[in-house]
Amino acid sequence: MAEVTIFHNPACGTSRNTLALLRHAGLEPRVVEYLKTPPSREELKQLLAEMGMTVRQLLREKGTPYGELGLADAKWSDEQLLDFMQQHPILMERPVVRTALGTKVCRPCEEVLELLPVGPIAPFTKQDGSVVQDPGQRRG
Repeated sequence: MAEVTIFHNPACGTSRNTLALLRHAGLEPRVVEYLKTPPSREELKQLLAEMGMTVRQLLREKGTPYGELGLADAKWSDEQLLDFMQQHPILMERPVVRTALGTKVCRPCEEVLELLPVGPIAPFTKQDGSVVQDPGQRRG
């Protein structure tokens, strides 16, 4: 089976739930704590291509320096936005999960279900007590 990777921020509840859901499914992903080990510029471009997203779509506003850096202004090119993401990895939306079935931002954590190479899985209880049911629908 191809490797499963999660670009993870342990301070983020959604990221923690997504990692726990992957493990609940019997997978042990490669965990990239992207704040400590940010993806390279080329890796960011590859992730964006795999997800079919623009750089701006991968930018996170909440809890980041997005506002103080003036990133809402349309004057910034994709290359400049990538520069900001390299300087401030917290600007990358999380968690991003890559499996053999695709790559996507998994917000909410249930989004990871369509990327699981296994399944269906048993119900999963998130940190807030809500239960995730796996409908068994996968990409591919």
